Amino acid sequence: MSQRKLRVGLISDTHGVLRPQALEYLRGSDFIVHAGDIGNGSILDALEKLAAVTAVRGNNDNGPWAAALLESNALRAADVRIYVVHDLKCIDFDVAAAGFRVVVSGHSHKPVVREQEGVLYVNPGSAGPRRFSLPISVGELLIRGNIIDARLFTLPVGAAP
Repeated sequence: MSQRKLRVGLISDTHGVLRPQALEYLRGSDFIVHAGDIGNGSILDALEKLAAVTAVRGNNDNGPWAAALLESNALRAADVRIYVVHDLKCIDFDVAAAGFRVVVSGHSHKPVVREQEGVLYVNPGSAGPRRFSLPISVGELLIRGNIIDARLFTLPVGAAP
């Protein structure tokens, strides 16, 4: 019997800007992870209309709407444990020893997928305002059982709306 493939949509550093291209990319996700610097609660409300959201507070998320957000969070998708944190420098434990297979982060605005000591580290980049010459991007994890495929996608956008 074949296992169903799960899609975890990844977004970070929206800084108050939720682009329609990002929403369209995330449509069809089983789960959505927002790795912080959200900007305002309406962004989470919009994402929750698409799928269950796991989000963390970034260094720029302040005010009453952000008070309930944790600095780190975790979820399980199929057989895969995923740890979510805005800034990788805030991790003060061995994620592999704790059983996490994936770490999703933000903060740098630089999209990257890398593996280290059996853990897949994914930063979907920034989906908000453009910073320097970095792309506007999002990502996804495709998970079947314990097999993980991480993908990044540059959004076809101009200036921030």
